[in-house]
Amino acid sequence: MAAIDLRSDTVAMPSPEMRRAMVEAPLGDDVFGDDPTANRLMEVAADRMGKAAATFVPSGTMGNLIGIAVNARSGEELIADADSHAFYYETAGAAAVCGVQIRPVATEAGVMSAEQLLDAVRPRDDPHQPLTAAVTFENTHNRHGGIVWPLEALRSAGDAAHAQGLRVHLDGARIFNAAVALGVPASEIAACADTVTFCLSKGLACPVGSIFCGSEEAIEEAKRWRKRLGGGMRQVGVLAAAGLIALDHMVDRLAEDHANARTLAEALSELPGVSCDLARVQTNLVYFDLDSMPAPAFTDECAKRGLLSDWIGPRRMRFVTHYGIDTEDVQSALKICEEVLSA
Repeated sequence: MAAIDLRSDTVAMPSPEMRRAMVEAPLGDDVFGDDPTANRLMEVAADRMGKAAATFVPSGTMGNLIGIAVNARSGEELIADADSHAFYYETAGAAAVCGVQIRPVATEAGVMSAEQLLDAVRPRDDPHQPLTAAVTFENTHNRHGGIVWPLEALRSAGDAAHAQGLRVHLDGARIFNAAVALGVPASEIAACADTVTFCLSKGLACPVGSIFCGSEEAIEEAKRWRKRLGGGMRQVGVLAAAGLIALDHMVDRLAEDHANARTLAEALSELPGVSCDLARVQTNLVYFDLDSMPAPAFTDECAKRGLLSDWIGPRRMRFVTHYGIDTEDVQSALKICEEVLSA
């Protein structure tokens, strides 16, 4: 019996339609700009984000790093949420590769207010401090539970940044989850930003890749950075073909993942020794805390019973729903959790 894998939506397998498209895709050399399938994906992706152009990158981490490199220069500073992916999970790439310092701002739920942003902007007349060049927002926000920025809050923060002459990069790894949760096109969310990255390999269930979108000028610079970082690949159409299927067929179905996550969260919150903030379960991520046993031990016991999960703190767990996890899997996962907690 196959394990129920709730470690991440990155473990989702490509659909049969994706696999067929990958085999049959017309190919060229993407570095030379003549891969027809990759070019088509870039057109579709840019349109979905409301941007002029796009480029394929191997990962969301590279996309965010390019977003920092394009929007800030060595010796400058980028404002980011203190729990953001760019600050927390990207191995100090901004500093090590771009020479850009990140200024972390603690927020209550991953939503940075205009006031918080303005307070973090450095005074331009003080030679002791770095110049603030840009800000990055994360939507949905991973470490805050997959929460979705309210559109007005996002617009307010973006407007405040632009009014200060800052550029805005949106880490939209799961932007389509946000769009489905809000019931709006992804372009309405991306409108706050100059550049945006979104992942094909998370909720959209593609095997590899992310897309970086922005102006024509930003994409030209992004391609130079992509090459510098080793991300200039060749017959990318093999991967882009899956992305085209995903954008056509995998976005609306994200609502199923959200419903499954909600079912998980509500049932988990009723188990003894479990605390779950249901207000933060807005998309496909479920964070919960264990009062009765350490998270590593819980993870190990669940794995013995066929449930794979991710512990992210001594007592903190994360479950992620995705393509390939159905309602029966959710109920089976809950039974395993109940059994482990009552053992």
